[in-house]
Parts: sequence; C-alpha cells; structure tokens
Amino acid sequence: MTTALEDAVRTTGDRVVDGILALSHDLHAHPEIAWEEVRSSARVAGNLADAGFTVQENYTDLPTAFLARRGTGPLHLAVCAEYDALPGMGHACGHNVIAAISTGAAIALAPYVDDLGITLSVFGTPAEEGGGGKIEMLDRGGFAGVHAAAMVHPGPVDVARAEPYAVSHSHIRYDGKSAHAAAYPDRGINAADAFTLAQVGIGLLRQHLPPDTRVHGIMTNGGEAPNAIPQRTEGRWYVRAGSLAELADLERRVNRCFEAGALATGCELTISPESKPYSEFRTDERLLGHYVHRAEQLGRRFSSGSDSLMNRASTDMGNVSQQVAAIHPYIGIDSLPAVNHQPEFAAAAATPAADRAAVEGARALALTVLDAALDPGTRDHLIGGTP
Repeated sequence: MTTALEDAVRTTGDRVVDGILALSHDLHAHPEIAWEEVRSSARVAGNLADAGFTVQENYTDLPTAFLARRGTGPLHLAVCAEYDALPGMGHACGHNVIAAISTGAAIALAPYVDDLGITLSVFGTPAEEGGGGKIEMLDRGGFAGVHAAAMVHPGPVDVARAEPYAVSHSHIRYDGKSAHAAAYPDRGINAADAFTLAQVGIGLLRQHLPPDTRVHGIMTNGGEAPNAIPQRTEGRWYVRAGSLAELADLERRVNRCFEAGALATGCELTISPESKPYSEFRTDERLLGHYVHRAEQLGRRFSSGSDSLMNRASTDMGNVSQQVAAIHPYIGIDSLPAVNHQPEFAAAAATPAADRAAVEGARALALTVLDAALDPGTRDHLIGGTP
C-alpha cells in the first residue's frame, strides 16, 4: 500500500507542475506587501478550490488569510503558504516559491487523504515579513486541532533545520518642536537629534551584547525641510535574540537608548509594537527526518557554512512551532552570490533553478506528509503529542 500510494502521489504531483509554476510566476509578477495580499491570497486559494479543497476566506477575520481543507481523518496535517512580498523589493525572499511548494504538495496529496486517514489543511498566511500573520491566526484559534504544520522556504542553498532568532518589531517616534533652523534654532526641539543620539547609543551598546543577538533598523521620517528644526522623526527597529526570554532583556537595553535620546533633547518618545514578537523555532525531529530523507532522494544536498545562514532568519512560523509539531527547512534556488532580501534574489526567484526548487520542494513536502501519515511511530507521536 505504501509503494502504491507513493507512486500515486508522485504521479498526481507530476500532473500539477505546470499549474504551480504558473502560480509562482504570477505571484512573482504581482508582488503585494504584508496585509495587502488581496490578489495573491485569492490566486493561491483559487488553485486549491479548483483541486477540490473547501476554502474559507477571511480566515480568523484576517482579510488576506484563508483555510483550504480536504479530508476528515483523525491525523490533522497542515502546510503553510506565504505570499507577501517586501516593500520596494518584490519577492526578494521568494514567498512566491513557498506558495507554489505548499500548493503543489497539497494538490498532489488531495485525492488520497482518505486512504492516508488524514485531514489536510492549507493555511494561507499573510504578513510574514514583519506583520506576524501566523501569530494572529494562532492567537485566534486558527491552528486548533492541527497535529503538525510544515512549509519549505527558499534560500541560496538547502538547509534542513530552522534556527531563527526571536524578534520584536517596533515603531519609534520622537516628537519635538519645529522652528526656523537659522533664525530661531534655540526655540526648537530637534527630533532628528534624538534619533541620532539613540542610534549612537545602540552602536556603542553592540560591543556589550551577546554574539547571538542582532539590533537593526531604519529611519522612515527624518524631518520635513532642511531649514526647519525637525518636529517629528520616526523609524522601524528590530531586536533579535536566541529566545523570547533573552529578547525581553535585550529589548529593555535597546529601549533605554531610545529613552536617552528623548531625555537629552527634551523630545517625547513613543515606542509601539508593530506585531507580537516572533518566537524561536522548535523542530519536530521525526518530521524533519522524513523531509531530509525525501529531499535527498530527489537529489537535494544540504549545506552548512556562511552560505546557509538563511536558517537564522526570524519567522512567525516559530510561534506555530511552540504549539504544533513543525518543520521549516530551506530549499536552494542557486542564487549565489545573491542572498535573501536583495533585488538579485528577487530576480532569482523566477528562474529555472527556482522552478526546479518549487517542483522538488512540493514533491519532498508531499512525501513527508505521506510518511507522517503511514509511519506508525510518527503517526502515534503526532496524535499523542509524545516527544
């Protein structure tokens, strides 16, 4: 039975290659940023509806989230589709490839869910690039009843294990007082100076931070005119650490630098979270073992070293992994020297190498789900929640 089902899943997967590559290229040509993925979410959900999935749009009251489901088996397995792009850079993280992989895997499995004894869900997850879409879905009960969730993310090379930083995303705002910069500078309160002082403080702080941390950000509003004391400045800052517990301590230290800028200049400071913090990742070793085996069968080779560091990138899938058994491997699109979040990587995400990654990623993910369903040890582990 295992061999017959495996052959059937492979055959069905082969039939949908053209469709998932068309989906990948269409998403790539029409990038939409976090919470604005109206066209993208509809396009992915439409492919699944055409394959017989029951689709629930506006899932958990998020307009660009959806749930597509097929089957009613006792083991509930899910794949996650991301489709948001980066502001100004399009699909420079390759989420078009993620959507194609998850969609292709689900469609390949769809006719066999009853034979596998599973409920198969595809979660359309918006706003991974800073908005925390999966966290919102999770907190609203969107993943209730799911035993395991998986997705495959593109990078320069294949890496099996996700080891992302926990991260907080903050909006920083200083409010001062405008005045003529030449005639009455003494009557102004310079909000740009406050931001500069904070950045200098953070730069000095970095010497004393643990090596497994990152602090970085941008100023999004530096003032209105060069001959006016800036009345307001704004920015977006990320703080990353190895775990949520470590992040809480680090964030307090960074925030004191922003407070110092306000204290020194007399500005008012407002720090607002842009999303709930992203967690570190908890990998399910049994699931990962199945994925690695299947990917290597397809000729994928896993890498280590400086080219493989995309697995440190933060993801809201980490929060899912804290409540649901999960994996988040990376699949290479032969982009080097280009790496994620570069315009050159966006270009690489619609090449023949990216297409090959989409097809092989979908096959490996589909067969991983099949293995999870048919291997008694893994099935019992997932349903029973055993370590």
